[in-house]
Amino acid sequence: MNQYADERRVFDEFLRKKGLKVTRERTALFDEIFSAHRHFDAEDLVIRMRDRGTKVSRATIYRTLELLHGCGLVGRVRLNEEKYRYERLRKGEHHDHLVCSSCGKVIEFVDAAIEKRQEAVCREHDFVATSHSHQIRGLCAACRKAAGKPAGRAPGAA
Repeated sequence: MNQYADERRVFDEFLRKKGLKVTRERTALFDEIFSAHRHFDAEDLVIRMRDRGTKVSRATIYRTLELLHGCGLVGRVRLNEEKYRYERLRKGEHHDHLVCSSCGKVIEFVDAAIEKRQEAVCREHDFVATSHSHQIRGLCAACRKAAGKPAGRAPGAA
């Protein structure tokens, strides 16, 4: 069974356990989200679905994103108090995020030293982690340049 089919089965089972139906709209959203790996927000999905000629309400999009996040198939990064960026998650893959506080750009990165340190902290506290989210907020190069701020060290950096 390919990964897409496995993820679809996980979502369908999650819906059934919650007493929810596998609807045409939820299926169309699932297919759109899992057609490519990229960060998106709910409004991006509204536009993509409209461009495909598929009618799905904003409410259904927001509810479906919550369901996909709840079953662990979609991750989210908080941009501000009201807005998230989402991405599909792949089993066995992990990365962290740099989030631009100005434009909302999300940059993925993997750092083995950070992962090892997190594991060590868990061992030190006799703690078993089931998941984690690491985000570093700041300004991307384009926003720093637009604001006339030079590249350099973060405040408080040695």
